[in-house]
Amino acid sequence: MFNSGTVVKVLIPNVVNTGYDYRLTGDADLGQFVRVSVMNRPYIGVVFGFGDSGLPPDKIKNVAEIYPSKLSADDLLWIQKMSAWTLMTPGAVLRLIINVPDAFLPPKIEPLYNFNFAATGKMTDARQMVMDAYSANDNTAMTITDLRNIARVSHAVINTMIKRGLLTLCDNRIIESNEFNYIYHDTGNVILNDEQSGAARVIGDAIDVGGFSVHLLDGITGSGKTQVYFDSVLRAYNAGKSVLLMMPEIALTAQFMTRFQKRFGAPPVVWHSNLTAARRREIWRGVLNKKIRIVVGTRSALFLPWQDLGLIVIDEEHDTSYKQEDMGNYHARDMAILRAKIAGFPIVLASATPSLETLNNVDLGKYKILKLTSRFGGAQMPIISTLDMRENRPTDYKLPNDDTSHHGNLSPALCDAIADTLNAKQQVMLFINRRGFAPITQCKKCGWVAMCPECSVGMTYHKRLNKLLCHMCGRTMELPKKCPECGGEVSQFGVGLERIEQEVSARFPNARTALVSSDTIMTRQTLERLVAKMENGEIDIVIGTQILAKGHHFPNLTLVGVVDADMGLYGTDFRAGEHTFQQLFQVAGRAGRGKFPGRVLLQTYQPDNPVLTAICKCDRDSFIKNDMESRRSAKMPPFGQLIAVIVEGEKEQTLKSFCETLAASAPKLNGGKIMGPIAAQIYQIRNWYRMRFLIAGDANAKLQPVVSHWLSTVRTPANIRIKIDVNPQNFM
Repeated sequence: MFNSGTVVKVLIPNVVNTGYDYRLTGDADLGQFVRVSVMNRPYIGVVFGFGDSGLPPDKIKNVAEIYPSKLSADDLLWIQKMSAWTLMTPGAVLRLIINVPDAFLPPKIEPLYNFNFAATGKMTDARQMVMDAYSANDNTAMTITDLRNIARVSHAVINTMIKRGLLTLCDNRIIESNEFNYIYHDTGNVILNDEQSGAARVIGDAIDVGGFSVHLLDGITGSGKTQVYFDSVLRAYNAGKSVLLMMPEIALTAQFMTRFQKRFGAPPVVWHSNLTAARRREIWRGVLNKKIRIVVGTRSALFLPWQDLGLIVIDEEHDTSYKQEDMGNYHARDMAILRAKIAGFPIVLASATPSLETLNNVDLGKYKILKLTSRFGGAQMPIISTLDMRENRPTDYKLPNDDTSHHGNLSPALCDAIADTLNAKQQVMLFINRRGFAPITQCKKCGWVAMCPECSVGMTYHKRLNKLLCHMCGRTMELPKKCPECGGEVSQFGVGLERIEQEVSARFPNARTALVSSDTIMTRQTLERLVAKMENGEIDIVIGTQILAKGHHFPNLTLVGVVDADMGLYGTDFRAGEHTFQQLFQVAGRAGRGKFPGRVLLQTYQPDNPVLTAICKCDRDSFIKNDMESRRSAKMPPFGQLIAVIVEGEKEQTLKSFCETLAASAPKLNGGKIMGPIAAQIYQIRNWYRMRFLIAGDANAKLQPVVSHWLSTVRTPANIRIKIDVNPQNFM
């Protein structure tokens, strides 16, 4: 306890902050939330220790307000440990926690609008997005700011909807609903099989005993991992603990919400970016006050102000979506394990294709493994085989009312399998992890290629938009009718999702198709509608990207076709093989989850590739063994460490000059080396040029202090940005 008048260090949520000194105007504990000002700007911060600035007493400001709530000593230690590991400042870590600063302020007075479901009028795509925003937030009244942030529509769309009566003014204040008074219980409508019961018992015993432990729930696709960790969730909840269920993408909750409510008699509270400001404030406060004790959320849910957290479950623990690369670089899975270790409670990692880092920790005895080897309900794993595209070359096809021949991308064998599946009244999934229609737009005469003017990447043609789109910065451009350089003919090359949709429509004109990507599925409600149509048999062929690879259960889906299984096999990333295996194995796992057997066909020009051979044999263990040995020889993670230092500059020459200075001051490392600088693989993003250093070291090397000291020895110009990525997942 710090007494009134004591000078304390206050940590504020700011990227550069390590703490400022203030004088308390009342008693406060370590971790207490306080309101202070920095350069006349108000901040909510936390008491972080005794003041140590050495400033004269008359230069130290008073704390403006002391709030009754606080972070625990474990939370403060977690902030320090996370800062030391990621090389983010403690203030940058705190900014992830205090990400709802108005949670401590009275509600703002703003006009609120309801959606008028009784109104008639044409529902454009933009208006449908607005309606989805209301559905996602339980039809809560919203401000115009909320609608623009969540629905991602323009002010003009909202104004038009107001004028036409689709949106109606209802109030002028934010309504605090406080509706999260759910009480959970086991409805008893799920009976675990012997394997599931055994795994649930081990995790349940760990919860009862207490203390830190990590459990890998390693189960094949469709083995019922969800119901096992649901059992653990209820065990921790009944013990009075709070529980976090982390998912890689909120889109996965479409079917998950139904399963949760069926098992526990009430829905979970869901945390993600597409919530109204009022709802975010309510959830943040509810978690802080322990009125909310179970949350399903994406990686940012880890940073809610948890009280008495007793269990974390990380579903699809291998998924790269857990790596944050915007507001600081951290891996949510690793930071969750760190939090559990500090606070002393169990954590569950669930996956059908665990990461090699996780499996290595199992081998070292740090994590316990619980295996589920059979599909729930007696369903069988699908038969997986390759289609050698050197022998099964696609034929051309024509569109209706068009004599032009188009080059096909679906082999005759895959087309026959699709036809057989449709004739059997069953469903098909076609997977290709490339958005748009064609990734290259090029002049046939002079070779000009459509490039983004702000990023060093080509622009992808999206036929539905009839525009070129940069997948890095989001810029759109009109498709040129002629080459801007020579006036020659412009054509599209390469295969994207929309091109496959065009071919499917031509070859199977009577099939009902649906396209699934981040361009078409922008809200949870959109995905839920698609899932419902799949479950009701209203879709025959679904064509999609990696959104389809994760967690969905379609009982009548019996054929999965991977259009280009070679994509990603030979990337510059040393994890290319692992990620390809995980992705394709997860996609394959969507087939045959009901009473009908499943079949998976992988189109490839390399049928003997070890990754594809392992997938076809469902022999994950041999693939992992070989990949582990390769990494061990190369001293790549998990048998080594990497830290990327990405330097960005608005002026190319200033960037290169600074990187030369940085390279000249690079220290010698014991058990490691500093490589670079080199131009980043994507050299320019949003008009910022990019260079990279890579620091490699042994598994036990203490790289972070060396990197931190190295960067502190060089003055960074104002127009230079430095990003540090510990154990990077992205090498672009």
